[in-house]
Amino acid sequence: MSEEQMNDSTFGRLFVIMLIAMMVLTAIIIALAIFASSDVTDKLDAQSDIENSGALAERIAPVGKFSAVSEVVSAAPVEAVALSPEEAYTKAGCGACHASGVLGAPKFADKESWLSRIEKGKDTLYNSAINGIGNMAAKGGNPSLTDESVKSAVDYMLQSIE
Repeated sequence: MSEEQMNDSTFGRLFVIMLIAMMVLTAIIIALAIFASSDVTDKLDAQSDIENSGALAERIAPVGKFSAVSEVVSAAPVEAVALSPEEAYTKAGCGACHASGVLGAPKFADKESWLSRIEKGKDTLYNSAINGIGNMAAKGGNPSLTDESVKSAVDYMLQSIE
């Protein structure tokens, strides 16, 4: 046998061995894939059983319902509180706006800011304070005040400019 023939037969044997090794490796990979997929299939079957049992529907069910129908809810009655003039100004919150002139409120003890309002008369001032006007809420936003307490707070603020 010549050297060339020997190289050809060695190459042929190695080629056949490599082909067999690759086929065995492919068979092992296919076997592992089938084994792994059976586990996944079992898990998918179990998940399907959960979905069919209603557990999924329970998990994704809405937590509330929307209704366009409105119900009228009446507010609880507010107990009227009578305060002294100074208490009405300080505790009821009049001073929150009138101390600094927030949103155009006439400032406490500032005659200039009260002049145009005083010209309209005390009854108009009382009515505006009780029912609200412009940026001011009725009773300064404190519905628990009596009308008399609101009037006395107005008088207290007017006394500051005399």
